[in-house]
Amino acid sequence: MSRMKQEALEAPDAVQRFLDRITPSLRTLAEMLRAAPPPCLITSARGSSDHAAAYLKYVAEIMTGTPVASVGASVVSIYGAQLKASGAACFTISQSGQSPDIVQVQNAAKAGGAFTVALVNLEDSPAARNADLCLPLCAGPEQSVAATKSFICALAAAAAVVAHWTEDESLINALHKLPEALRQASLIAWPTVIDALQKTDSLYVLGRGPAFPIAQEIALKLKETCAIHAEAYSTAEVMHGPLELVGQGFTVLALVPDDAAANQSRTTLARMRTSGAKVFEIGSADLPYAKTSHPLLDPLAIVLTTYLMIESLAITRGRNPDTPRHLNKVTKTV
Repeated sequence: MSRMKQEALEAPDAVQRFLDRITPSLRTLAEMLRAAPPPCLITSARGSSDHAAAYLKYVAEIMTGTPVASVGASVVSIYGAQLKASGAACFTISQSGQSPDIVQVQNAAKAGGAFTVALVNLEDSPAARNADLCLPLCAGPEQSVAATKSFICALAAAAAVVAHWTEDESLINALHKLPEALRQASLIAWPTVIDALQKTDSLYVLGRGPAFPIAQEIALKLKETCAIHAEAYSTAEVMHGPLELVGQGFTVLALVPDDAAANQSRTTLARMRTSGAKVFEIGSADLPYAKTSHPLLDPLAIVLTTYLMIESLAITRGRNPDTPRHLNKVTKTV
């Protein structure tokens, strides 16, 4: 068994550990956010963690109406900007917590008046030590270059922060049921997608709302483990230009969880099918996913099933998903 698959299968237990250990800290943070509502949230992250930050953006904006912005790390680390972040909350999301540029953004946000929160897997890391509050992801050691369980824990952490901040009992209760939903997700297979992508060199991965960052994450994993040129788009944004590339036989992998965007997404996919696209719709009868008890959490179940599909696809294509040619587990950028 590859490390990628082994670690992906550990995600349900990892999320359970996070919820068991971190709930008191979540409540403390939630009380602070309610007592002094931030005018905005800012995020500092790279790679898969930046996709988790984008998921936080959607969940926070949907549930609270508070704008969330991703700060370009180079603005601070290369161009030397001083952030004006008075009253804001800055969330740093990272598996390693070591990349100098995201740590610099965190420090600049604190100097600019923000309250800083680190969602990191390695507790003894610069991002964790420098934050006003650290919420360890509790994913455990992760050795595969392709992050899986740490990413899912970061998503769960993002949802948990907002759930406790808003005191939304339906989302809090759904989080407690999430580990079992993830276990069900690990039992689902999509062999038709693996067969179709064996000889595919390029495709679109689509999602809308909270599913869009998951589409971005899936596209990244297809690149780094399978060497497939996968581009992620919102099912709305894909209609503005990228649709021109869609022709006979063009492959589209679409995430369509059962939420408020589902009908619009299916309308877009119908348009693509008329252009000759070969559309694989996650959420259809052919590609079911393990539903959680809250629509904001369904993307977490979808990504776990997709990780396992991508791992099998990489092996089918003759690649080792644990050892991409040009990548390392910890990437330090400035």
